[in-house]
Amino acid sequence: MSHLVAKNAYKKMEERLNKFPQGAPPSETLYKILSILFSEKEAELVSQLPIMPFTVKTASKIWKLDILATEKILDELAGRAILLDSEHQGIRKYVLPPPMAGFFEFSMMRTRHDIDQKLLSELFYQYLNIEEDFIKDLFLGIETRLGRIFVQEEVLSRNNLVSILDHEKATHIIETASCIGISMCYCRHKMAHLGMACDAPMEICMTFNNVAKSLVNHGFARKVEISECRELLYKAYEYNLVQCGENVRNNVSFICNCCGCCCEAMVAAKKYGMLHPVQTTSYIPKIDKEKCTGCGKCVESCPIEAIEWVSGDSEINNTSIKKVKINEEICLGCGVCIRACHNNSITLEKRKEQIITPANSVHRIVLMAIEKGKLQELIFENQYFANHRAMAALLSAILKSSPVKRMMASKQMKSVYLDKLLNRIK
Repeated sequence: MSHLVAKNAYKKMEERLNKFPQGAPPSETLYKILSILFSEKEAELVSQLPIMPFTVKTASKIWKLDILATEKILDELAGRAILLDSEHQGIRKYVLPPPMAGFFEFSMMRTRHDIDQKLLSELFYQYLNIEEDFIKDLFLGIETRLGRIFVQEEVLSRNNLVSILDHEKATHIIETASCIGISMCYCRHKMAHLGMACDAPMEICMTFNNVAKSLVNHGFARKVEISECRELLYKAYEYNLVQCGENVRNNVSFICNCCGCCCEAMVAAKKYGMLHPVQTTSYIPKIDKEKCTGCGKCVESCPIEAIEWVSGDSEINNTSIKKVKINEEICLGCGVCIRACHNNSITLEKRKEQIITPANSVHRIVLMAIEKGKLQELIFENQYFANHRAMAALLSAILKSSPVKRMMASKQMKSVYLDKLLNRIK
């Protein structure tokens, strides 16, 4: 009987996670992961929490507990990086982040002894790399991507440096952050427990602003200054790591420095490249066939195998050489290949298509909710209360009508109207 009660608590937790645009497909593996990260009682309580940031008073009302008892539970969860906490105009608020980028990753961003990280790594690998429903839903389920690629600024030409936008530069994100935290790379830490990690730097995961403040306060990140973070960025360049950050223009919360073997975003890009699981940069590399010597350095360096040998040899100076070709359909435009080319035969050019980046996290989440048919969950997100449940059901029925659905999903609605609306309510 107790087993059924526990399973019910984690089922409610799974249902709560799936109210958010970025959910977690149910499976036995997911329930095992949740049982390591949450006690049965915690799962029961957290499943009732709102989607958007909330106060102690709100949680107290939902849980029917006094303020002190509520605050103690919330602080315990924040102390384990299950919840993120921050202050807004002197009022402390909490939020349950999605699994990724969120509490899945936070659980592996430092060495811990309160949970079995080896077992957790095995379960993450099973859930993310073997079962794959989570990864497909995360990276392929909607048009608006969770993450986007930053170009390696060191390889930009003078013309590109003049035209690149601030939000496209990792250095700008670093230099304008209110707080910077450096943590252990979740992906390589997970693979290390499985004996499959590469030799890329481990302490190089970057978080910014309120997310960094919460992780630093609770010991899940080390606070650093701008200069050290920039040094780590250049170190990532040297290891041919790809910078994959939150897909927003303002207040970016994270930049991961990803390898092609361990990191989920790069593995997904390698496996499902034609479907663009992460948003590319505004650039595309071009090979000068006359200069290319066919050394293959670019082929070896590309983290997602977007550069390949092409059939048919040619001759230069009576020497038979192979040629390489960039698959532009899957190329991320990161610039790693240019750094690897010692013959200056690859350059970056602007893509023909315009890359649309959401204004901020709220904008991105709303776009994702529209695409997932979950906008009602955001608007009436305190569904512990009957009136919110009723209004959410009503809005859900309205949004299912074809004309409304087509209008909400239109690019004009998503990129122009919402952008202006969000600017007005800042």
